[in-house]
Amino acid sequence: MANVIIVGSGPAGVSASLYAVRAGHDVRVISNGSGALGRTERIENYYGFEDVISGPELERRGIEGARRLGVVFDEGEVFSVQMNADLGYDVEASCGNYKADAVILATGTSRRTPKIEGILDFVGRGVSWCAVCDAFAFRGKDVAVLGNGEYALHEASVLAPLVSSLTVLTNAGEVPAGDEFVVDTRSISAIRGQGRVEEIVFEGGEALAVSGLFIAEGSAGAAELARKAGAMLEGNDIMVDENMRTTMPGLYACGDCTGPIYQISKAVWQGACAALDMNKYLKNRA
Repeated sequence: MANVIIVGSGPAGVSASLYAVRAGHDVRVISNGSGALGRTERIENYYGFEDVISGPELERRGIEGARRLGVVFDEGEVFSVQMNADLGYDVEASCGNYKADAVILATGTSRRTPKIEGILDFVGRGVSWCAVCDAFAFRGKDVAVLGNGEYALHEASVLAPLVSSLTVLTNAGEVPAGDEFVVDTRSISAIRGQGRVEEIVFEGGEALAVSGLFIAEGSAGAAELARKAGAMLEGNDIMVDENMRTTMPGLYACGDCTGPIYQISKAVWQGACAALDMNKYLKNRA
């Protein structure tokens, strides 16, 4: 039996888990809590329910049904998905490190871009969302990480061995746990530079000179995980074919992270497509 990791416990992820576990695989779903479905008050356009059902209740029923079939659910943040020498994947998460023969990304849409003046002007010119991808380009330089959770600390730990100095910026948020890094809690007003990032400007006018800013607010979304794994994106959406394959072998994506329409029915269908094709892929590898 193959080990399958699914990132995300929404309709796409749970649908995929059902088709994977019924094919005989060991299936583990890693989730950092409810997504859009858990915030939906009333659902009246989904097949099979005579009365209105809430998003949290539909989510609960889906997860419990998958558990009954043997799917394991772990609560935690996934930091990175990386192909290994066996052509499987190493999955690093706050709840542990795992090896998988195939991975399905189903974490919903990407996180929003922080509303900071200038941040979009420097994407690819000092502003990055992927420490694993871009850390080497900043070796020996002064950089900052924006965020205050476990994901920010993870990105900082990737950068620290390579850069000259590293500052974790909370942008007036809470101070992250741990004392490994210099932390600055001041509110950020702008990102400035001539062609590339040169400084972070705080409210009040003070500035921090840096060559790079890595965005790591909240948890890593599907786009960030796909980018780290080497898969191609189209904007903030993961590029997939009709079988939900990404551009990396054994890595699939389904649901809102692949783009519109953002509907439960579409997520469930894509989850099924991803798992069915993955089952064929794993059978051919055996």
